[in-house]
Amino acid sequence: MKITRQVVVFDAPDLDAESTFWAALLGGTVETEEDWHTIRVEGEEVLGIQLAPGHVPPQWPDGEPQQLHLDLMIEEDLASAHAEAMSLGARLLQAAPHPEAPRGFQVYADPAGHPFCLCWGG
Repeated sequence: MKITRQVVVFDAPDLDAESTFWAALLGGTVETEEDWHTIRVEGEEVLGIQLAPGHVPPQWPDGEPQQLHLDLMIEEDLASAHAEAMSLGARLLQAAPHPEAPRGFQVYADPAGHPFCLCWGG
């Protein structure tokens, strides 16, 4: 089997909120269709958002089901990245115990409740 394209797809009850959040966080743009949005970064398709009116957000860390999460490596300091993510609609799920450490991560949720981590020092 030859895979010709790989796309990570998030289900979301609100396409606009979810796609706007991810496009802004990743520095991309949104292409819209009726029940599907595509996030492009520098012209490349990096994420799909599918309309799912009955979507139930995963509960992190002990809920069912976790489904998936993204690790996003950041170049800037955590405080700046945190402020940007929160201003876009992220919700902090778990703060780093030592945010000044050379390596670490913080866990957030996007507007539809999907967990993702802002990681540094990796």
